[in-house]
Amino acid sequence: MNAVNSKMNSNKGIEIVALPERVDSETARSVEQSMLDVLRPGARVVVDGSAVSYMSAAGVRSLATVLHRAHEQQARIAFCRFSGAAADCLQVSGFGLLLDVAGSIDEAAAKLHRNARGAAAESLRARHGAG
Repeated sequence: MNAVNSKMNSNKGIEIVALPERVDSETARSVEQSMLDVLRPGARVVVDGSAVSYMSAAGVRSLATVLHRAHEQQARIAFCRFSGAAADCLQVSGFGLLLDVAGSIDEAAAKLHRNARGAAAESLRARHGAG
């Protein structure tokens, strides 16, 4: 998968963005823009990383940028289904602690419904204020 796909789960009012196989220096900008395109004040977005087999630091930076922008817009965002090398990249970089990562789309959607402000955005603010 080379492109980012998004779809609205109208039943739950959640936008789902499916990431491509590689999120690296060549694709990070377009991936980031695709995620930013679905953000709006109050939006609920699930970012599905199930197809991602490789993620570089540029990809992690894109996820952090989107998370920060979601916080600015009071949108809620949850990430799900990262595995293998992509999940390792998130953990090694420390972003696994920052991002609200769920095991499935349904679990991510439930987190978005449950959390009024999203734990990930609160973590970002706490770290941003500390450093």
